[in-house]
Amino acid sequence: MWGMRREWMAEVSQALPGALRAAAEPRSPAERQTSSAPRHAGPGAQSLPTDGQCWSRRAPQSPAEPRMRREAADMRNALRSRAGLPPRGVGLSLQTPSGCFSHRRSLAMNPIQRPEMYIIGAQPVCSQLPGLSPGQRKLCQLYQEHMVFIGEGARSAIKECQHQFRQRRWNCSTVDNTSVFGRVMKIGSRETAFTYAVSAAGVVNAISRACREGELSSCGCSRTARPKDLPRDWLWGGCGDNVEYGYRFAKEFVDAKEREKNYVRGSEEQARMLMNLQNNEAGRRAVYKLADVACKCHGVSGSCSLKTCWLQLADFRKVGDLLKEKYDSAAAMRISRKGKLELVNNRFNMPTQEDLVYVDPSPDYCLRNETTGSLGTQGRLCNKTSEGMDGCELMCCGRGYDQFKSVQVERCHCKFHWCCYVKCKKCTEIVDQYVCK
Repeated sequence: MWGMRREWMAEVSQALPGALRAAAEPRSPAERQTSSAPRHAGPGAQSLPTDGQCWSRRAPQSPAEPRMRREAADMRNALRSRAGLPPRGVGLSLQTPSGCFSHRRSLAMNPIQRPEMYIIGAQPVCSQLPGLSPGQRKLCQLYQEHMVFIGEGARSAIKECQHQFRQRRWNCSTVDNTSVFGRVMKIGSRETAFTYAVSAAGVVNAISRACREGELSSCGCSRTARPKDLPRDWLWGGCGDNVEYGYRFAKEFVDAKEREKNYVRGSEEQARMLMNLQNNEAGRRAVYKLADVACKCHGVSGSCSLKTCWLQLADFRKVGDLLKEKYDSAAAMRISRKGKLELVNNRFNMPTQEDLVYVDPSPDYCLRNETTGSLGTQGRLCNKTSEGMDGCELMCCGRGYDQFKSVQVERCHCKFHWCCYVKCKKCTEIVDQYVCK
């Protein structure tokens, strides 16, 4: 159904934490159609409902829709039976945040035209993906076309993690060059909490966009009903990102690896499982929370006398920024005898489902340590004048730093020429830089 290189699969599969170690080869730009929907919210954009508020769904489009859903459900249950999965009433029964859209709805709303392809054709591909749990492998067989977008979500998560921690001692890289997160993931630290959250967020983001772009047969544009506070003369239409579907699929797939294991109550393994589930949920909710209403103006000479609005995902950088804030305020937890996470320090408030948690202290990442996956900070660039984490005092862990000069080439003296281009000159500058000893 789609090509795949073994070496690329191995690279991305090792890059993702736990449940996300599966990816497919990215498509070329020629194979992917770019969306015509604007990427920025226009004036008057409205926010998604907060906790306690939900948007209602539109009524079924035709009387035949319930019958089509039942037929699709029967077909899916037959597939699930062949894959060793228990039957479901109308597909995957999941809830989005705050209970919104909580009625049972299938991940495959459209009837599957050739159901045998989801089992027979998918088995060789899914069996070649390393790191999948048995439950994830069965989901891979049922929803094979989703795997390429799980890979895209993985890559966006890796890039975002490296951006957010570019000025920290741990910069999202490890001793092992074949992976990005590597051995750091074995410790239930703040860094692990962030990587689980941003990886889950990456899957929601990629699947939601794929639905809107028509890349998946089991979903389409967002079917969210018109917000009640949208001005009456604005049109609710266009093709919005299907955040609801992306949330539900990511929850089912990403959490499968954690939920299918039974650990001794109160054990360290159970604490780590609960930590991973909490951080996965925080990542998904970050994408859901930041989704917004985007609008496009219509009218003579841009008068904006009429607007068309739709639901749109926020830029993934905003998701990363939010999760970085959650990382800085992550809560230290421990497992109780009852098998639940509890605060180490009872003076703080219990974390919500949008917060990150950790169960192990972080290494200092000052020195190279293959056991913890730390590369150390020797040779890292630092800022001599900064008192933050990127400053030489903190980055170099008190070991001192060396100074050297480097030549930087930048664009300068740019001028606009009619019509219509900008012409710049290249300027060279010798600057002082500092690296940790």
